[in-house]
Amino acid sequence: MTRRPVSDHRRAITHAFAELVGTETVPLTEAHRRVLTSDVLASAPMPAFDNSAMDGFAVRAADVEVDVPLPVATRIFAGDTDPTPLPSGSAAAIMTGAPVPAGADAVVPVEQSVERDGHVRLQVQPDVGAFVRRRAADVAAGALVVAGATVLTPRHLAALAATGTGTVEVFRRPRVAVVSTGSELVPPGAPLAYGQVYESNSIILATLCAAHGAEVTFSGSSGDGGDFAATLDAAVEHADIVLTSGGVSMGEREPVRDLLSDAGWFGPIAMQPGGPQGFTVWRGVPVVSLPGNPVSVMVSFEVLVRNGLRAAGGLAPIDPTSAPLASAVTSIAGRTQFLRGFLRADGVVEVVGGPGSHLVATAANANVLIEIDSAAVHLAAGQEVPTWPLTP
Repeated sequence: MTRRPVSDHRRAITHAFAELVGTETVPLTEAHRRVLTSDVLASAPMPAFDNSAMDGFAVRAADVEVDVPLPVATRIFAGDTDPTPLPSGSAAAIMTGAPVPAGADAVVPVEQSVERDGHVRLQVQPDVGAFVRRRAADVAAGALVVAGATVLTPRHLAALAATGTGTVEVFRRPRVAVVSTGSELVPPGAPLAYGQVYESNSIILATLCAAHGAEVTFSGSSGDGGDFAATLDAAVEHADIVLTSGGVSMGEREPVRDLLSDAGWFGPIAMQPGGPQGFTVWRGVPVVSLPGNPVSVMVSFEVLVRNGLRAAGGLAPIDPTSAPLASAVTSIAGRTQFLRGFLRADGVVEVVGGPGSHLVATAANANVLIEIDSAAVHLAAGQEVPTWPLTP
């Protein structure tokens, strides 16, 4: 049987997902970890006015003589919108963040002053501009605050708010439904009978999708009987994408393949683990069907689904890098192997665990996938190989 190239299958998924890109405008309180569609410019300067960096006294520097009293003409607090101009030869008590009055050009910290009977003696001769935060010193009106395609962090949101932006246009998060299949599956924590296994694929896929910007709107499971169609119908109601696991191989009971094979492509692709795959459209929604083994699910997502999902949400792709092998590796010709690996601090990658798609525990110790070309049967220690960073 001819195996579909890995790159062809990934390209088909990525192309379909890229057509799902949409945008929406949200308030800053809902914008954390969202992706900006375009540059945001400052609608106001920051600071918006000259203000004091300290609690102290605003003065005209030329009026100050050390330890010579100046009359305190006024008191200015943060939030005062129209401070009285400073008369010549006087001082104004001022609080941190308060506007510096016209006529003042310096601030002396309160720690360097003695105030008594309506006058203040200053213990230092201030320089012009001392402890004054000048208007637009941080950001000028119209200047770039955050560039488009940025994933918004609390720091970005603070800068946007401080420069007058209340809402932002972001890429819409793709809505993903996750469906696991298999009569042998039971929820984690439930009693486990002989012949049953704990269901982990929905946890794997839901957390991976969320890590790459998606909103998981449905997570369900079905046995190997006729309930898969009903579960899938429920999944597509509120999803842009459906990811299924299990039921895609060549067995007698393969509910996903049996229902969807006429609507799209099912078959083996030239990779290990994760050979059996499917990609269809059900009621207008793309459905990516992955194998049932948990490691195959993880590998399939990282290699085939991840960058397409990121594209749908406006995120940049995560591409492989390269690293030298710590030890020799053998492979099977005709299939691209994806071995679990650990990229060490010295930049060398070592294989973690065996090649089996059922070895979940050892996969937990990996931080990369090592890609072995389909034409390779033996790679020597030190040979450079592509490494795909695993989702942290």
